[in-house]
Amino acid sequence: MRTITTSKGLAIELDGDLQSVLEALFKTFWDNPDDYSYEHTVQEIQHVLGQLSDEESRQYLSEAIALCYTTYENGRLDAVMKKLDSPTDR
Repeated sequence: MRTITTSKGLAIELDGDLQSVLEALFKTFWDNPDDYSYEHTVQEIQHVLGQLSDEESRQYLSEAIALCYTTYENGRLDAVMKKLDSPTDR
């Protein structure tokens, strides 16, 4: 198992699980809330991505897309359920 770091030096073990990467990014931003911005988030993600091999990048991208899709799908289903539960004007 390989280890990379955030720009603040926080170690991330590359175990194939996207959650460890997300937790490290969250901790990096949580520890420095004054540094938190969209631009800083993008820079930190690019810093992490720059340390990944092409194969690792594909693996983590695949996991990230699957997670985003699941989140998107759950949001859509939630909207449908709310619409079904709401009283209609008759």
